[in-house]
Amino acid sequence: MPELTGKVALVTGGAQGLGEAICRTLAASGVIAIVADIREDQAERVAAEIAAEGGKAISLRLDITDEHQVLSAVEKIISQHDHLDILINNAGTDLTVPIEDLSIQDWDRILAVNLRAPFVLSKAVISHMKQRESGHIVNIASTAAKRAWANASAYHASKWGLLGFSHALHVEARPHNVKVTAVIAGGMQTPFILDRFPDTPLDNLQDPKNVADTIRYILTQPAETVIPEVMVVPMRETSYP
Repeated sequence: MPELTGKVALVTGGAQGLGEAICRTLAASGVIAIVADIREDQAERVAAEIAAEGGKAISLRLDITDEHQVLSAVEKIISQHDHLDILINNAGTDLTVPIEDLSIQDWDRILAVNLRAPFVLSKAVISHMKQRESGHIVNIASTAAKRAWANASAYHASKWGLLGFSHALHVEARPHNVKVTAVIAGGMQTPFILDRFPDTPLDNLQDPKNVADTIRYILTQPAETVIPEVMVVPMRETSYP
């Protein structure tokens, strides 16, 4: 399997939850993890802790809804490291309300983070990866991209859209030896769920490290193999199937 040592990975939403687990897992495998998050202090904490454990990580304050910040950040990373090998579109948001209570502004905000930003980020890195004939884009989808439940219309729309975008990008990137994978993650023991639904039984959720380990596995497939889609759910998943 290909070595990850020395590769550079940009991870959005890297300051907590699954993003933090991904950064820690990849850094432990020799990756230079760019911990990108709008929460600068938390990103700095994660990067510092990874460095203290012997890994390589750099914090980056990034508002992924600002395309100018995204383009500037990608250019800076490539300039500093000469290559950007992995993009993980992990950052996500939601608002659990009926459609009558969902404002147009909140709809736009959720779609901007969950769907528009992965497009902008992918667009920003794809030319670089094509020129190098190497690279991997991982889009973190959700079981919300496979079925629907009440009071999450914007979230479902964004994740169904992200899954479709991921597969479309896979088709475009393949001829250039650039890989694209959609990771459909089930419920995890992260602030994304527990801050909003604190009564959720932990036994119904999986450790985000398990999903991060799956991502590492995807990234270490032989050059002639790509995994376009994979689902990782806890044994007691309640939202799917």
